[in-house]
Amino acid sequence: MRSQVKALVVGGGAVGTSIAYHLARAGWDEVMLLERDELTSGSTWHAAGLLPYFNMSYATSWIHDHSIKLYKTLEAETGLNAGFAVVGNLRMAQSDARMDEFRLYAATAETVGVPFEWMTPSQIRERWPLLRTEDLEGAIFHPTDGYINPADVTMALAKGARQRGVTIERRWQVDGYEWAGDHWRVTVTKMAEKGGNLVPSGERQVIEAEHVVTATGNHAQRTARLLGIKIPAIPVEHQFIVTEPDPALRAWRAEGNPEHPVLRDADAKWYVREERGGWILGPYERGAPARFEHGVPDSFRADLFPLDLERIEEEYMSMIHRIPSSEEVGLKDDFNGPICYTPDGNPLLGPAPGLRNMWLAEGFSFGITAAGGAGHYLAQLMVEGEAAIDMASLDPRRYGPWITTEYAARKNEEAYEHVYILHHPDEERPACRPLKTAPCYERMRALGAQFGQVNGWERPNYFGPVDAPEAFDHDARSFRRGGWWKHAKAEAEALRQAAGLIDASAFAKHLLEGPGAAVFLDWFTTNKLPKVGRINLTYALGPAGTVRTEYTIVRLAEEKFYLVSAGAWQAYDSDFLAKAVADKQAEFGAMHLTDVTAQFGVFALAGPRSRDILSSLIRDADPATALSNKRFPWLSARQIELGMVPVNAIRVAYTGELGWELHHPMEMQNHLFDRLMEAGAPHGLKPVGARAQNWLRQEKSYRAFGTELGRDASPLEAGLDRFVDQGKAFHGKAAMLALGIRTRCVTLRIDGPQDADPWGREALLSGGRVVGRLTSGGYSVALGASIAMGYVAPELAAPGTELRVRMLGETWPARVLQDSPYDPENARIRIDA
Repeated sequence: MRSQVKALVVGGGAVGTSIAYHLARAGWDEVMLLERDELTSGSTWHAAGLLPYFNMSYATSWIHDHSIKLYKTLEAETGLNAGFAVVGNLRMAQSDARMDEFRLYAATAETVGVPFEWMTPSQIRERWPLLRTEDLEGAIFHPTDGYINPADVTMALAKGARQRGVTIERRWQVDGYEWAGDHWRVTVTKMAEKGGNLVPSGERQVIEAEHVVTATGNHAQRTARLLGIKIPAIPVEHQFIVTEPDPALRAWRAEGNPEHPVLRDADAKWYVREERGGWILGPYERGAPARFEHGVPDSFRADLFPLDLERIEEEYMSMIHRIPSSEEVGLKDDFNGPICYTPDGNPLLGPAPGLRNMWLAEGFSFGITAAGGAGHYLAQLMVEGEAAIDMASLDPRRYGPWITTEYAARKNEEAYEHVYILHHPDEERPACRPLKTAPCYERMRALGAQFGQVNGWERPNYFGPVDAPEAFDHDARSFRRGGWWKHAKAEAEALRQAAGLIDASAFAKHLLEGPGAAVFLDWFTTNKLPKVGRINLTYALGPAGTVRTEYTIVRLAEEKFYLVSAGAWQAYDSDFLAKAVADKQAEFGAMHLTDVTAQFGVFALAGPRSRDILSSLIRDADPATALSNKRFPWLSARQIELGMVPVNAIRVAYTGELGWELHHPMEMQNHLFDRLMEAGAPHGLKPVGARAQNWLRQEKSYRAFGTELGRDASPLEAGLDRFVDQGKAFHGKAAMLALGIRTRCVTLRIDGPQDADPWGREALLSGGRVVGRLTSGGYSVALGASIAMGYVAPELAAPGTELRVRMLGETWPARVLQDSPYDPENARIRIDA
């Protein structure tokens, strides 16, 4: 066995073999894959092999699309039939709300180029007469996907990898990882068969690898311990049953009819497909437990758990309802095996937090569907430094070190149960909440706050009725304007007319200081550095010249900087920043980086009366001028005192009104909250949630990281030229300029349906063809209409351009607006005392 390789892939399931295959395909030689047992002996062997296109994530849609297209080519390349049955996928809906979910998904699928068809109940019945359809509203049909044999596709990928020079070694277990400064030293042990178990033999070896990828499936917790990191990937039991042959099905097929598509009754929470004249039923029921929370027992190999038929009785009966002929058919076989999940159901694909050249490919609950695309895009990330799609939503660093085993296990159980729950865009899942709360949580809750979760933090989405029942937010959700909409509208109007107070404590916050801090940040970010006491908005770029992170930088002293970035991406930003600082210390000088997110709370106070409110609280020798433009200009920062609270006040407002961000010691938050609410009462101050804030920032065309900003566009394409100093050298500049302007970010007025606004996932069309996509959407109180942001071809970005947007299955007028349609001159932000 080789002792030195370029890349070592650990794990021989579908995901691991795909990664090895794609690394070799991308041109890397000296790639080796290790499997502790046999290829496919993990979850791959008992997977049902379904290939559903359906996914609400833009990035995951690209991954699934690549897999489905790749698998159709493997036989020609390797000579091995991957067992792909292209029977299609019929996803049925029993309610109007479910059809709305399909319509929203379809708008995203359209931007990726995924083929689909709409079907009525009568069309379904006519085509597949064994199905009962009188209680259906309709269905979406994907004609180009279906199911595949998991073992066959894995073996085809393995053969393709070997043909490209990959070495595959079985029965080797990794027992240790050691970083040697520029490569990994991986200690491995040969495993031997003994009494039906795999046990370590006396043979050990150390492999030196420049890069390591872990694709260890159910063994992710063991991998996490060996690496000394958190990996919130824990398996959940998944059952499926196989019936005896169904005479009605056999008779129908004997007449020359084609195989049924994979059937999904989302409201009944199951999938069904044909299997040798019978049916396979795979339910996603309540109560499926997490397993192996602390690791897989040594005795567990290609094993299964006992079936729990009572737990899936409801789903079994609903299959009989949908396929009446199955009632007379007995059970032939059953499976109950571990399938790895993550708290949000998306895999962990990308760099390991805090480690160099260590890559994770863990937590694949739909591993067969995702394997081909995951290997393709991870190989791009490793070989080229960036993938062709924005992988942030899959990045392992979206979870911070606060993640615990208990949190991951309970959230993974919830993710399993939610596979077929209606995926409202305004959905907030309840498990493990509240967990991270700012001190004023109970005060906001008493004011009617309905919370969402951001990086574990509870953050108000909107403020509903004070006496709202516990299920208020759940019942308020919709694919259209939900029950919360009028509350968010009232908050947006109050902030525009008087003042609003927003809890922004979840912001990620870092302190960077030291002799090298200024020169480092000048190289690391695109904008000029601010002077002491001033702030700027700036961007850090990735290797491809697109936006990696957005920062607000406050210069506290010549070599001391306070960096604020998106709250949802704290660990993602912290890891990126820490690694860059470490890389550049020798060149630029000593620096010290501290994550101070939990030390400081943040209130954003904004609106035309915000200065009046703060004036009554500020302690200053001349309070009448303390907040004036002369003493406290726009885009500056001051250390002020509000009552007894020392505050780092930043004159900036994400809503486009006169306002300040009030960064304060977290332990003093309740006192400050009470004083602000008391002082604001005579001025019409209203607490405001994240949804109204999102609407208001779109009225100003303020781009947001994770929507308008990310891997898909450079800051120039995003229209952020004023924050890019092209007169200086900075990381990613050459790549940014080489990209040119492929697309443009625009703000649009949407004249859509009266009961719905865009969500930021929809396709933009011109002349009947897709020309762009939305990235954000909502309602504008200034326009009195729906508003959205998105990207289009440069020639379509001029104000006044008329486009169409796909919403709820129809197209509606969309007109490109001037940037910052509300107060384009920023007069309201700059207004003096």
